[in-house]
Amino acid sequence: MKLTQANTDRTALPAGKNEAILFDDDLPGFGLRLREGGAKRWIIQYSLGAKQRRMTLGSTKELNASEARAAAKKLLAKIALGHDPVAEKAERIAKASDAPFGDIIDRFLARQEVKLRPSSYGATRRYLKERWKPLHALHLRNISRADVSNVLGKIARMNGPISADRARAALSTFFSWAIGEGLCDVNPVVGTNKQVDGKKSRKRFLSDRELAIVWHSLPASDYGTILKLLILTGQRREEIAALQWSEVDLDARLINLPDARTKNGQPHDVPLSKPALAILRSQPARVGRDLLFGDGPRAGNDAERLAGFQGWSKAKDALDEAIVKAASEKGITVGAWVLHDLRRTMATRMADSPEDGGLGILPHVIEAVLNHISGHKAGVAGVYNRSSYSAEKKAALELWGKHVMALATEGHGDGQGIVTIPARAGK
Repeated sequence: MKLTQANTDRTALPAGKNEAILFDDDLPGFGLRLREGGAKRWIIQYSLGAKQRRMTLGSTKELNASEARAAAKKLLAKIALGHDPVAEKAERIAKASDAPFGDIIDRFLARQEVKLRPSSYGATRRYLKERWKPLHALHLRNISRADVSNVLGKIARMNGPISADRARAALSTFFSWAIGEGLCDVNPVVGTNKQVDGKKSRKRFLSDRELAIVWHSLPASDYGTILKLLILTGQRREEIAALQWSEVDLDARLINLPDARTKNGQPHDVPLSKPALAILRSQPARVGRDLLFGDGPRAGNDAERLAGFQGWSKAKDALDEAIVKAASEKGITVGAWVLHDLRRTMATRMADSPEDGGLGILPHVIEAVLNHISGHKAGVAGVYNRSSYSAEKKAALELWGKHVMALATEGHGDGQGIVTIPARAGK
């Protein structure tokens, strides 16, 4: 049997056995090891003189069939030239066991660079090389849970809790790999506390003071522009990040999202408030590119080419650092937040009564702004209520734009650098 991905996915351990090895018909020595409990691992098996060797390449969760075949082919070619990968690996492990954490990171990163998308790889590299630098001089077996927890606390204070949790995840993945390599026996990240309670994230919205600090901490970049539009329009991240000029009508002051680009599959018109319109008019067009954001077409399928802006994690980490610094200067704390909280913030403050500093906008109008099919537009009500509430949406977003600009300009001079943005010629 040829070990293809399809064959691998449907292969199971025969009844009554606790282990079995299936070898590939096309590449001698390349096999799949099945273990009791459902574990599947790619292996190579070879002989050197009278010695029989077997080496694990990785689990089917780590490597797909094509990747495993390529790795096996490379190693079997070296074996044909007299190399012994098992002995060489044992020698590397013996040497690495005496090396400190900082000297082993590059080995792990070389493996991750092949597996991860460039943005994810860049984030992992940054966390291990920069955030965990205080542990670099320690040997893996000497890094304790207390050491990890202590550095996590510092990362949370300096870079924010979300950055701390991402750094924690990167280190845990590293130690899982190190255990598999025989470099250590324990993952000291296990048992340490996360800095963000994920169960509470769906209830999070930013206060007016927090929103003002976020606004003023945004960089002068695609990322900063996208987040300003998210704040002002309340739309979903990918709807703005992959926004196209063909979807923008500056004369009519509308964003026209087609059904293929919305979560609920319904076309959606987003009226542009004055500040949102000014931001879009100032956004430069890119030759041969309909997308407003991102540096250029990506290799891959059409969905990837329409991805627009990339690099969310790195940009959010930098923003969190800027927010922590700005908030500390004002003597306040901005709690952990995610981009979707901006959408919830707009909906919450729109719904709040004017007595509480809100806008007092009716729920069905807020749902129309958000393009929600729930509440007033769900079920039977939605069959008969076909109104798009265009006028109401326009009025609501204009009020919200004024509210945001009032927060943004308060205590920051006349705010003209934020509110007034020169129009782009021809738009």
